[in-house]
Amino acid sequence: MSTTPSEPESPTPAASDTIEFGCSACGRMLKVPQQAAGRQAKCPQCATVQIVPTTDNSAATSPQSMDSYGTAAPPVATTNVPIASASPATSQPAAPPAASPFPVAAPIRPTESAAFSLRESLSGGHEGRETPTKQLFDNVTEEIAKIYVGQDELVLGALVALFSSGHVLIESVPGLGKTLFVRTLGKVLGCQFGRIQFTADLMPSDITGAPIFDMKNQDFRFRPGPVFTQFLLADEINRSPAKTHAALLEIMQEYRVTIDGEAHTIERPFLVLATQNPIESEGTYNLPEAQLDRFMFKLLADYPVEQEEAEILRMHSQQIDINKRLDEELQTITSPAEIMRITEENGKVRVDDKLVDYINKIVRLTRQWPQFHMGASPRAGLALMQGARTLAAFNGRDYSVPDDVVQIVIPALRHRVILTAEAEVEGHEVDSLLADLVRSVEVPRI
Repeated sequence: MSTTPSEPESPTPAASDTIEFGCSACGRMLKVPQQAAGRQAKCPQCATVQIVPTTDNSAATSPQSMDSYGTAAPPVATTNVPIASASPATSQPAAPPAASPFPVAAPIRPTESAAFSLRESLSGGHEGRETPTKQLFDNVTEEIAKIYVGQDELVLGALVALFSSGHVLIESVPGLGKTLFVRTLGKVLGCQFGRIQFTADLMPSDITGAPIFDMKNQDFRFRPGPVFTQFLLADEINRSPAKTHAALLEIMQEYRVTIDGEAHTIERPFLVLATQNPIESEGTYNLPEAQLDRFMFKLLADYPVEQEEAEILRMHSQQIDINKRLDEELQTITSPAEIMRITEENGKVRVDDKLVDYINKIVRLTRQWPQFHMGASPRAGLALMQGARTLAAFNGRDYSVPDDVVQIVIPALRHRVILTAEAEVEGHEVDSLLADLVRSVEVPRI
């Protein structure tokens, strides 16, 4: 791990194992190890971030995204799930330390979709072996890309949740192809697809199913509802009242439906992708905190970039039946049984005790952060543990690293914390506050 730049002890030339250079803003002379050449460093005096030159006394001139409290760190690939950077003016915690001798979390940056690479973002600098899980992940993403363009954050977030036995809440405007994505995912993975359009008059029995009277046998028999599938798209879930939301609680957690005292098991794998529109508020209901906590991730899907939108126009403007395209252009490359087997294997990925403590500190700190009225529950820590294991397996590793946690920490926590009234009035954003929080926690050396 790189060290914090320090002031040289004397004006004599640096030793062969160190680099001395002047800060581009305040002129202070800094000294770093030779291996820090080309990395980012933050001046402990004026907090300017710059690139460490390869030779002595040649200051870099292009400030980059900061590595928080003065540590030198290599450039980090853009994360694959939507993560927001901290706001320099409005997102300062109550009393952050002015400087820290410890390594801190990698920079958390906005997603740069124009230059986005799913594989590059996933690797995080820790390449693994060509394992069956990694090969399956590569094949799945390649097949999805034949029909579904862009939204790499959504693709990776859904796959991580699927192979971690989790669920996903998607916040996006209409028309971004969420239904097409779920259908494509179901075709590629060999799973059943179902869709429920939530409305204000939707009843719980419309989701779960209900007993109906069989005239032939003169008896009641259970008629399964649309929830009995494997990939369920719950479209505009916030348009239904709380009693309808409650029908999903048992299903999402225990994978079963209880009707008249009889439990009906839902076939696994079972993935709920619920959507809500962030623009319209009329005729909507806030999701209960208990249900929000059931979602492993909350992903924010945005409009595609220019190149991706042009590709969408070329691919989907020929009036070809989408069912025909799904059948002819996509291959089913796995099965529900294999998904469950890989999910079980992912649970065996090693997580060092130091990384467990790192996750625990992050989750517990959300309950003490001054701008949060309510912090994350232990279920958030479980989501981070499971997601980190799955990301490691997707990258061909049998061990997790802190980068795995940093990639998913904001999508796993943003819907589990509540801002204080003062923070809302001051215009704070949850993502920015979480970014500050993560940067304040010491990263373990593994």
